[in-house]
Amino acid sequence: MENKKSLPHDTARWGIVYCPKPGVMHPHKCWEQVREYMEAKGLEYDFVQSDGAGSVERLTSMLVRNGYTTLVIVGGDGALGQALNALMAEEKHIRDRISLGLIPNGRGNDFAHFWGLSDEDLSNCIDTLIRHKVRRVDVGKCQWETEDGVHGLRYFMNCVNVGLAAHIMEVKHRAPRFWRISMFTRPLRRMSILFKRVSQHLRIHVNQETIEQNVMTMCIGNAHGYGQTPGAVPYNGLLDVSIVSHPKMLQLLNGLWLLVLGRFLNHPNVRAFRTREKIEVVCQNRACTGIDGNVVNENIRRMEVSVCRECLNFIVP
Repeated sequence: MENKKSLPHDTARWGIVYCPKPGVMHPHKCWEQVREYMEAKGLEYDFVQSDGAGSVERLTSMLVRNGYTTLVIVGGDGALGQALNALMAEEKHIRDRISLGLIPNGRGNDFAHFWGLSDEDLSNCIDTLIRHKVRRVDVGKCQWETEDGVHGLRYFMNCVNVGLAAHIMEVKHRAPRFWRISMFTRPLRRMSILFKRVSQHLRIHVNQETIEQNVMTMCIGNAHGYGQTPGAVPYNGLLDVSIVSHPKMLQLLNGLWLLVLGRFLNHPNVRAFRTREKIEVVCQNRACTGIDGNVVNENIRRMEVSVCRECLNFIVP
């Protein structure tokens, strides 16, 4: 039975997790703008600040335990993904009373951009939260097994990447801060590192079809997947899949251009699928894997990806 005594007297207060953007000269500039606008609107809130990778889950769980029913993440895709996993660890009756909102402040804000939210218009993002229009959205579920027999589970809002796109994320996290500043800010710059091409041998089972080949990158999207699954939406109970074989250089340049134009799936080296069934991926060698911008530092041998239909309350414009 739900413990009503754990709720604060005023459940209208927002619980905010603020994640400073790394690699910038003024990491708290965003928060100062957010705080100033919220106070001008007379909003009541409490906030906690993330102190690094992994702390967002802990802080989100702490706010849930303290009874906040509107949780706001000020951060990017990675922070949102961590908050999501904290919520999915809760029992359904607790999760159903919570609404999750987002103010973009990261190197990757792809899920925010899907909803038309921009870190260049923070006042609009806050006004969206004030209106509190809630939509039930789908959540992706990724389960895996490593070569050592270790099992893992992560949920995602945006996408799972296997291969080069995940490798880009891995390089980004290891790179010096001054280089990270401009990473992922625009599609062309974000994908220019594709000139460092890699190849993974994968066996993919999707829609009763089995594909076994060398793959440059693969994306399983619940939303736009950084342009790789442009038709995916997180409210139809479906996942979109794009599989890119190893293109020649001119084909690669054409693919970059189509990515910028939003017509990535028109490239001849891209195979696209849409499914409501479970997707199985078997990696013949170590394949770099990223989930909502967070790199999985495990040697994944096999993974299964599925969708949980309308299982989270998300505040939308």
